[in-house]
Amino acid sequence: MAVLTDRTLARARAGDEHAFRELTDPYRRELQLHCYRIVGSVHDAEDLVQETLLAAWRGLDGYEARAPLRTWLYRIATNRCLNALRASARRPRSSPWGSSRELPEPTQRVEAVWLEPYPDVLLDGLPDRSAGPEARYETREAVGLAFVTALQHLPARQRAVLVLRDVMGFRSVEVASMLQASEAAVNSALQRARSALDSRLPTDARSRAPLARSGREREVVRRFVDAFESGEVERVLRLLTDDAVLTMPPAPLEYRGRLAICDFFTTMESLVGVRLAATRANGQPAFGYYAHEPDGLACGGYALLVLTFDGDLVSAITAFSAATDLFAYFDLPPTLDDR
Repeated sequence: MAVLTDRTLARARAGDEHAFRELTDPYRRELQLHCYRIVGSVHDAEDLVQETLLAAWRGLDGYEARAPLRTWLYRIATNRCLNALRASARRPRSSPWGSSRELPEPTQRVEAVWLEPYPDVLLDGLPDRSAGPEARYETREAVGLAFVTALQHLPARQRAVLVLRDVMGFRSVEVASMLQASEAAVNSALQRARSALDSRLPTDARSRAPLARSGREREVVRRFVDAFESGEVERVLRLLTDDAVLTMPPAPLEYRGRLAICDFFTTMESLVGVRLAATRANGQPAFGYYAHEPDGLACGGYALLVLTFDGDLVSAITAFSAATDLFAYFDLPPTLDDR
């Protein structure tokens, strides 16, 4: 394998694009997930992987093979993410429900965070590559919405260090080389990041991490769909935990508690003529959320809902706007014909 890689590397350095793809394609999906964790956007992550591979192609002569190719690619990708975060002036958008109606008063206002859901179809394509021995989080934990949301509140460099060390399991000396920093600086940033992350994650975050798909999950999902599409508020109420929370990144609004959540949906008339199309995001059940267009002939999609469970009840609903081409990543149509 080493001889084959050396030969392939030599071909790629000679300008063979097929050889370059042979070298880098095995890492493409995991690099995209890595970028997503740092920048919080599936759109941006896709662009950053393209930039990473272009930079690797152009800089292949400078790759000295002292570190594995995978480590070298992670170095490029991480620094591209940090550059993007420094250069971006992304401003929070409105809620998925737009401005056609006045939103009900939230339970509280929270810090705005830029975040998009990550399609499970991209997770399904990941190679079975174990994280390094120093990793603290399993893949299912480190892709869940609670974890990724908490990450977005960290300073960019701390975010990168924590992902490289505690998710990917790279050693401190490797991370220091990637970020052109001292090992002491990396360890200091890691301790601060761990402390900040622990303060933001729910105390039972591990027990609420996305679970493997099961018959139990399918049954809860079925009841959720039936309740929402029925338009009966009482049925929706019975599916939520007492402290369930509705959030709509990047809008800084939070609706906590069964009554507050149902009041939101009824105020927005979002339990009338609703249709849900099942999908999955961040290892969790998700739905394209469709409501009738003004002409009444079709249901337009304008939000993607991601569910978090606590036992047989829904403990969190996270709603994302479909104003961008987000639905396309989940293979959801922009509208559904009226049935």
